[in-house]
Amino acid sequence: MGFGSIDALTGMAAAIAVILSAIVSLVGTSARERAVSLGQARIADLCELTGILEPKALQDIFGPPTMNGLWPTVTMTRIRKARRPLGYLLSDGRLDYACMAVAAASIFTDHPLMDLALGVAVTVQVAGWVAAVRLPVSRE
Repeated sequence: MGFGSIDALTGMAAAIAVILSAIVSLVGTSARERAVSLGQARIADLCELTGILEPKALQDIFGPPTMNGLWPTVTMTRIRKARRPLGYLLSDGRLDYACMAVAAASIFTDHPLMDLALGVAVTVQVAGWVAAVRLPVSRE
């Protein structure tokens, strides 16, 4: 087993936490993308997928929502064009998959840089959760 300079139990706990956090993030992102594809995107969906937290800025980019608070004409292509760095942190599957790969590799690999890589993966996941606190709550 890996974790050369980190205690084995601590390293295993960190790796498992990263994998679980990334899975939860992927499920949430998938649900948000599905809402967009069904034409039922709400402000919380657009905020997470784009990283834009100000409603006025969302309206400037995507136009006003309908009376029931939906943006039925928004597509993932338009969202990707409007995405800001925070949007990548909150809802980029590639980042979550990379974190999971690093966590899995840290379990089976004993390399001096693996502790650093696992630390970066932990930091990315924690930063995503901290940033998610600023997202608006969907009121359905």
